Amino acid sequence: MKTVFEALKWASSYLIEAGRDQNAAEILLTDQLNIDRSKLLASFHDVISESDFLKFKKSVELHRQGVPVQYITGKESFYGREFSVNEHVLIPRPETEEVVEAVLSEAERVFPGTERLKAVDVGTGSGAIAVTLALESPRFSVTATDISEQALSTARHNACRLGAKVDFIGGDLLEPLIKQNKKADVIVSNPPYISEEDMRTLSDVVRLHEPAGALTDGADGLQFYKRFMKEIPFVIGDKALVVFEIGWTQGSAVRDMFHRFFPDADVQVKKDLNGKDRIVCAAIEKGRMSPAQ
Repeated sequence: MKTVFEALKWASSYLIEAGRDQNAAEILLTDQLNIDRSKLLASFHDVISESDFLKFKKSVELHRQGVPVQYITGKESFYGREFSVNEHVLIPRPETEEVVEAVLSEAERVFPGTERLKAVDVGTGSGAIAVTLALESPRFSVTATDISEQALSTARHNACRLGAKVDFIGGDLLEPLIKQNKKADVIVSNPPYISEEDMRTLSDVVRLHEPAGALTDGADGLQFYKRFMKEIPFVIGDKALVVFEIGWTQGSAVRDMFHRFFPDADVQVKKDLNGKDRIVCAAIEKGRMSPAQ
């Protein structure tokens, strides 16, 4: 039987050989032993049971083959909370936490006061954005949509487990809201924005395992934004805030799209913590829109 130190040493070397992140070994072992990192580091000389080591080896082998660590452990942290994830949903990224922050801050600017706001998270996936908004701001009445029933099931599970009140609706982009004549003050989305060309450059951990439909539009990466522009007028009232996550090269294109459809919109392109364009925020007044193009 091996000690914690020996198990980590073996796993790190084994993963490095395959070009994987050696830090995954720590994550997988803490998950298997159900302890945190500080407890793991304090247990270097403790012996691991044969059963735990065999399960750990299986997890390490899965990651060596390219399966994301988050799908192996079934969880990922987002905005200080633990979300369940699986192969049906995109793994939440730190950049998307900045999208949540943008929604919270811009909503206060565009809608000063304390009135309730109807927010919709389009293409919710794991529910990370929708659940976080519902828990972070009492002003938001949150609806979340997704075309994938498996994703909606995961999102509902996360909302229930974390105690968030979110209304989930199945459907494509804003169509379910349009059909039900639902309105929104705030629209937020992290749509599939990776181009077909850029998909080829992604790590196999992402490209082969995360749902392609949540990553790419199969074209230039801008198709979903174009669809949004045509659907937004049907779900907003006199004023609305729209916040999109974007690819780092898409800031100008999405900003210009907003100005073409909503000439007087107040559009801002915000950078992420790495200094790259990552978020587009648009404050729209319904009386100042161009005809659908």
